[in-house]
Amino acid sequence: MDKTLQFKGLWAVILGGSGGFGLAAAEKLAQQGMNIAVVYREMAAADKQVREKFAGIASLNDVQVLSYNINALTEDGRNDFLKQFTASVGETSSVKLLLHAIARGNLKPLTADTPEAETYGTLTAEDIQLTTYAMSNSLLDWANLLINNNLFCKGARIIGLTSEGSHKYWDGYAAVSMAKASLESLCTYMAVEYSKYGINTNVIQAGITDTFSLRKIPGHDQLIDMATARNPYGRITQPGDVAGVIYLLCTDEAAWINGSIIHVDGGEHCR
Repeated sequence: MDKTLQFKGLWAVILGGSGGFGLAAAEKLAQQGMNIAVVYREMAAADKQVREKFAGIASLNDVQVLSYNINALTEDGRNDFLKQFTASVGETSSVKLLLHAIARGNLKPLTADTPEAETYGTLTAEDIQLTTYAMSNSLLDWANLLINNNLFCKGARIIGLTSEGSHKYWDGYAAVSMAKASLESLCTYMAVEYSKYGINTNVIQAGITDTFSLRKIPGHDQLIDMATARNPYGRITQPGDVAGVIYLLCTDEAAWINGSIIHVDGGEHCR
């Protein structure tokens, strides 16, 4: 069977797809014949480069790639996406995947006696709330948007992304850690309650990956060094490693994987 045919006419909605895991997933899924709708937030100069990348992906793989430079974290943004997407695609049940790859959060310390606090201040309850919505709870609003408008196809997948930092201490990572832990819990409940719609929900815990988001974390160089030393394969995770598993979770053979946290790190978590 031509693997590109299994996703013919189907769509992936990728939240946060202008770089890192989201962009890698868009490239991988397009190679397998899936159309891509990418939601992201970039300034005008960066937006031009991003759209050029998407145009290249579409041309190379003979698929559609629709880009939406909107605020995915507002109701207006979601409604704007819905209006534009249905105008382009139609009100058909064609969304195979909803991937949550939004990386937006506060990286502040809890206490004031640190160099970072002198520059950025200390973490507040509002910071935690904003980070948790961006990196966790917003997935619920997007999933319900697609469900309520009958856009998911039968056998659809919802995938979130977490990290080892959800249960280990990393400098400046408190708000993101809480958000990732919340996401893991949310996806457990989605896996159960969305099963009646024929939707599987899973979370991928990627290993340390050198992305733009990682480089915002204080001490990211040390995280990369430690991950390289711990990993049985002697290297850190690449976005393509994660994109490959996202693709695998979309296949029919993965239909019985639901409510799981899947380590994609080459065994890094074993040490």
